[in-house]
Amino acid sequence: MKMDHIGIAVANLEEALAIYSRLGFASGQQEIVPAQKVRTAALAIGESNLELLEPMEEDSPVGKFIASRGQGVHHLAFRVDNIEEKLQELHVAGFRLIDRKPRLGAGGARVAFLHPQGTLGTLIELVER
Repeated sequence: MKMDHIGIAVANLEEALAIYSRLGFASGQQEIVPAQKVRTAALAIGESNLELLEPMEEDSPVGKFIASRGQGVHHLAFRVDNIEEKLQELHVAGFRLIDRKPRLGAGGARVAFLHPQGTLGTLIELVER
């Protein structure tokens, strides 16, 4: 596995893009992910990305995260070659899965999440591109 992206929850995507632009990041591709009720922007950082996540609704997962914890790092995403195989391997190893089957994520990737209770409080996303 290697790092695919770091997801950062933001209340306002345009404001976040302005801040990261001042840090030297080029504005990346923006996308709406209806299943997660978010607008995203990917900012290249080496072989990985920062993924800015703006909730489209307060009751979305990212909206709830911001309401309870504020803006900031939401998840770490690791790229895998075979997401079904990796999910099965992690399930057998005792990890609590949020997704037993992959779903469609940003950029057409197949994604699945591990519950943060089993990963020291960090939400982990598996990404197959």
